[in-house]
Amino acid sequence: MYYQFYEMSHAMMAPWRAVADQMRLAIQNPLNPLAHTYFGRTFAAGLEVLERSTRRYAKPEFGLPETVVDGETVSVHERIVWKRPFCNLIHFERVVPAGHRKDPKILIVAPMSGHYATLLRGTVETLLPSADVYITDWIDARMVPLSEGSFDLDDYIDYVIEMLHHLGPNTHVIGVCQPAVPVLAAVAVMEANEDPLSPLSMTLMGGPIDTRVNPTGVNQLAEERPLEWFRDNVIMPVPWPQPGFMRLVYPGFLQLSGFMSMNLDRHLIAHKEFFAHLVKNDGDAAEKHRDFYDEYLAVMDMTAEFYLQTVDTVFKKHSLPKGEMMHRGRAIDTGAIRKVALLTVEGENDDISGVGQTHAAHTICTGIPEHMRMHYMQPDVGHYGVFNGSRFRKEIAPRIVAFMNAQSRAEPPVRRVIKGGKSSPGV
Repeated sequence: MYYQFYEMSHAMMAPWRAVADQMRLAIQNPLNPLAHTYFGRTFAAGLEVLERSTRRYAKPEFGLPETVVDGETVSVHERIVWKRPFCNLIHFERVVPAGHRKDPKILIVAPMSGHYATLLRGTVETLLPSADVYITDWIDARMVPLSEGSFDLDDYIDYVIEMLHHLGPNTHVIGVCQPAVPVLAAVAVMEANEDPLSPLSMTLMGGPIDTRVNPTGVNQLAEERPLEWFRDNVIMPVPWPQPGFMRLVYPGFLQLSGFMSMNLDRHLIAHKEFFAHLVKNDGDAAEKHRDFYDEYLAVMDMTAEFYLQTVDTVFKKHSLPKGEMMHRGRAIDTGAIRKVALLTVEGENDDISGVGQTHAAHTICTGIPEHMRMHYMQPDVGHYGVFNGSRFRKEIAPRIVAFMNAQSRAEPPVRRVIKGGKSSPGV
């Protein structure tokens, strides 16, 4: 009933949100004398905070119409090139100059963890000048009718394999956060099958490969609660009249509330500062707040079977690092990976996937030659900074592209970066 109550509260607030928005527009009209007074700006700021705090945020757009390639601005066209009930594969097709070198072809596997793939907009934008980029656009489970069947961790792995097959040879794959486990599993399955379309490299960024290493609050919660607790307390049927009516899901708003509660004081301060910026008529600072929270507060539901299987396999049983993870009744052998290069990236202050959890991939991928491995730990960034922000643009992304280019050209051994630009022949 909790999901129904959530929907009902949104419906009940809709008229009040509309009134608040109309009043704000009336007060801010340049012809209204109140618009030029402190009282008017304060009243309008309060109305905007009220409206934004109670609205449902729609799925954002990527909004990347162009990029710069070889110093020339080129157009970018967003195209869906592969479709399944729970995911679309988007290609950011660049109109590159004639004679342009062949850039690495990258499949970015976005997290299915409550937010839309647009959370990686900055990741895509940074890689576009030097790569041919594709990204998984996961579908909100509440929008998928029950007739389309279920979607679990096995299906996720199958989707990754199918997308790599669709993209063909010489593809590089990146798993950001949650997808690190299914991406590694998918590559292991392909390598065990001697699949000729296995990727050239896989890059795992801030992912929970082994949550026994340096566990965070998120990991500890999953360990402390029995699986039945999650099934009884966070799994709910999609309410009418959504297309996925009666599908069992882990609602996005619950995931969001969990993330926000971890840094509640920071979010409260951000909204207080937003109010102050509006009163001071500081448009740039207010717009930055809007842009961030338009993305952060837009959430999607996950299927119950995928969520529960992930909690059990990744966070409770630690099946992958123990060598006990299964796919379609067959054991996943990470030691079978021999031809796919491995790059792992972590953030020093990551409070979601602790330092060492992603690096653990090197321990279990015993078949990868030493010269095809690299690990990089970025100082002074948290989880979000691993794949977005200034340090990602300046320090992490160039290393990812260089690593992929090295594999594409089959260059001599790649030295493995340890921290802050220092390199060493060992991890």
